[in-house]
Amino acid sequence: MRPWWMRAAIAALVLAAVPASARAERFALIVAGASGGEVYAERHAAWTADLAATLVDRLKFDRARVTVLTDAKDEASRSTAENVRRAFAAVRRDMAAGDLLFVVLIGHGTFDGTDAKFNLVGPDLESAQWIELLADLPGQLVLVNTTSGSFPFIERLAGERRIVITATDSAAQRFDTVFPQYFIAALADDAADIDKNGRVSIWEAFAAANGAVRRHFQQRGQLATERALLDDNGDGVGRDAAGGGGDDGPAASRTYLDEPLPGAAPTDEVLVQLLQKRAAVEAELDELRVRRSFMLPEEYQKEFERLIIEFARVSRDIRERIKS
Repeated sequence: MRPWWMRAAIAALVLAAVPASARAERFALIVAGASGGEVYAERHAAWTADLAATLVDRLKFDRARVTVLTDAKDEASRSTAENVRRAFAAVRRDMAAGDLLFVVLIGHGTFDGTDAKFNLVGPDLESAQWIELLADLPGQLVLVNTTSGSFPFIERLAGERRIVITATDSAAQRFDTVFPQYFIAALADDAADIDKNGRVSIWEAFAAANGAVRRHFQQRGQLATERALLDDNGDGVGRDAAGGGGDDGPAASRTYLDEPLPGAAPTDEVLVQLLQKRAAVEAELDELRVRRSFMLPEEYQKEFERLIIEFARVSRDIRERIKS
């Protein structure tokens, strides 16, 4: 196997050989819906501003390709159903097969037992209407619904060339989420780059946010009220960062929001899988510590030893992979 620096050099040569006009365009749509109160309005506005700044300043999106809709008074940029439709129509006109659209929904979500909605200013869009909006997009879609009760969006919007992330794994989860805070931060956090190739993939940002959410509740001595899921194989099942659920993750591990810099190492998918496995063991260890008070000492010790051995094994494999 070629060493990582040789793979990086080859990738850089390939990238340099691609004409600028042939490189993928990146579009972004940030929709901050109806805030529902001053406290929420401030929080959502801060998240929206941070995300827009990260896309333009750090990930080098063309500012003209980033559309932001909020519950502000300006009619042209209000997060209404009509403006959402207009934004998707504009992207569809300009988007090509090799392009990427990044959609992030910030605000509140509801589920009435039949349909999940994202709360807009004025009438909401039902999931069937979101399906219509996303139909026939020529490029790749990454959609992140950061709201409570967002799980049905995975079931209903998953599809080919789509990565769908929801902040919750159940439509019944109705508490306000902290996932958006940590997901947005992860996009600009070098520590989220677990395979150390100089870039943060969608999977890496998702995994980093999951870990931060878990620690958020642990530090407060609270049971977690949210568990984010990701679907990238189109089956509508999704999986969490700890490995529970479907066989999702490979496509998200290869999907980045930035343009690769010359010399950037390509994604080492074997290493990514090992790092994902280690993250899953770490999550199990965290959960075991929470359950310790409800277990017999010998049961806890047996489970702890099993996980520590597994953690040591996968850590060894990671070190060997990095050396190769």
